[in-house]
Amino acid sequence: MKIIISNDSGLPIYEQIKNQIKAQIVVGELKADEDLPGMRTLASDLKVSVITTKRAYNDLEQEGYIYSMPGKGSFVKKLNEEVVRENALSEIEKYFTDAMTVAKAAGIDIEELQEILKTLDEVGEV
Repeated sequence: MKIIISNDSGLPIYEQIKNQIKAQIVVGELKADEDLPGMRTLASDLKVSVITTKRAYNDLEQEGYIYSMPGKGSFVKKLNEEVVRENALSEIEKYFTDAMTVAKAAGIDIEELQEILKTLDEVGEV
């Protein structure tokens, strides 16, 4: 499992860890029932607090991406595709809300935003 922490990200470290593990699960790099590194091991590898890794794992468990077995560790949960889709749509809505706020402040209309999306799709930026 590869996780890269950025101090310039603006996101809390636990959220960076959570997002990267979640992404690896969604794309299939981490498979159902695969064991994750222990919280202490991951904290040591990333040179962060155990509290940080615990928060990331707790959030992942609450969101349905992993499950824990006392004394055995944490494991990747078999994903319900509908849950993954709903989580993705929720995240997309947040980004679109931010984009709309910036666009309205700059006088950019919905048609221009749609054109930007089409262009990004055509050039492979997405």
